[in-house]
Amino acid sequence: MRLLFLLTGTFFFLLQSMGQLHNISVGAENMNEYLPLLKSKRVAIVGNHTSLVNNVHLLDTLLSRKVKVVQIFCPEHGFRGTADAGQVVANSKDKKTGIKIISLYGQNKKPKPVDLQKVDVVLFDIQDVGVRFYTYISTLHYVMEACAERKKTLIILDRPNPNGFYVDGPILELKHKSFVGLHPVPLVHGMTIGEYAQMINGEKWLANGVQCSLKIISCENYNHNTRFKISLAPSPNLRNPRAVYLYPSLGLFEGTVINVGRGTDFPFEVFGHPKLKNAGYEYTPTSKPGARNPPHKGQICYGIDLRQYPDSTEWNHQFSLRWLIFAYNNVPDKKNFFNAFFTNLAGTPTLRILIESGMKEEDIRKTWTAKLDEFKLIRRKYLLYDDF
Repeated sequence: MRLLFLLTGTFFFLLQSMGQLHNISVGAENMNEYLPLLKSKRVAIVGNHTSLVNNVHLLDTLLSRKVKVVQIFCPEHGFRGTADAGQVVANSKDKKTGIKIISLYGQNKKPKPVDLQKVDVVLFDIQDVGVRFYTYISTLHYVMEACAERKKTLIILDRPNPNGFYVDGPILELKHKSFVGLHPVPLVHGMTIGEYAQMINGEKWLANGVQCSLKIISCENYNHNTRFKISLAPSPNLRNPRAVYLYPSLGLFEGTVINVGRGTDFPFEVFGHPKLKNAGYEYTPTSKPGARNPPHKGQICYGIDLRQYPDSTEWNHQFSLRWLIFAYNNVPDKKNFFNAFFTNLAGTPTLRILIESGMKEEDIRKTWTAKLDEFKLIRRKYLLYDDF
C-alpha cells in the first residue's frame, strides 16, 4: 500500500511538472483585463496564426466585440504562419476582413511612423519559443521602439514559454548582433514575451534609450517550472513539442552544412548531410509547405533520428552541443563545415573556435558559466512568474 502511495505521489509530481495539471490561461484569454483598455481606441495587432483566444483568432475575437482594429502587423512566416524561414513576406490584406497587413519581415522590420499615424494602441500576441535566434523577439524589439518613438501604448498578451524552465548558452556579444540576436542574452533566456519586453525596457536596449509605454496581460496558473507544451506550431517547421525542445540544439546547424530535416515530415527532429559518416539513418528532403526549397533537396542524407532518443533537454535543463560536435567530427570537409551565419546564431565566434579546437562539451559549457550567472541576476528583476 505504501509503495502504491509513493508511486501515485511520484506520478502526480511528474504530471504537475509537465504542466498537465495546470489550467493555464494565456493573456489573450483574460479579456476582462484588456478589452476596457481598447474601448474607443484605434487598435493595431501584431500577430500571426498563434494569436488565438479559445481557438478563435484574436482579430475575429476583437471584431466580434466591436473593437476598432485598423491595422495588422505580422512577423516572419506571415500572418497565417505559412511562409518559409527567411522568405520575404509582402504587405497584403487579410482575406477575411480586408484589413491591411504590414509585414515586419524583410526590408521593413520596424513599423514606420505613417503605419502608426492612425493607431492609438498596439496589441502584441505571438507564441514564442524562448530561443534568442527565434526572430519573434526581434520583431518585439522593433515594435516597442516604434511605439516608444511615436508615444503609442503597447499591450502584450503574454503566453507561456515552452523553453522557459531553464537558462543556458553563450551570451550574445553586441558586435555580432543581427535580426537573429539583438540583445546580450544567452541562447536560451528562460523568459516569456512579456518578461522579455520588460527587460528590453528596463535595460534601455531600444535606440537612444527610449522606453515604451508597456502594459502586460499576464498568464494565469503558469510558472517557470511548468512544462508548457504548445498545441499549435509556432512556425512551419516547429511542429510539435519535441521539435521545440530540440530547437536550441539543432537551430545552430542552420549556420553549417548540416540540414535539420526541412523538407521532411519531421523537421528539427532529425539532422544529416549527404556525406555525414557514422550515421545510420537515411532520409531525402523534398519540397513541402514551409520548406519549398530545403537544403539537400532530392539528395539522400545520412544522419541521426532524434525521435529515437530520450528528450534530455526537458530533464537536464540545458540544450545539447553533443550533436553539433558529432556532426563536425564526422564530415569530410571540416574547413567548410561552418558558414558566416553561425556566429550570428551563436552570438559569438568563440563557440566555433572551441568546437574546431576539439574541446569537449562540458569544457565548452564552463566558458559561459560566469556570464550566464550575471544574466540570471538581471533576468530576475523582470520576471512576472515564479521561477524554477
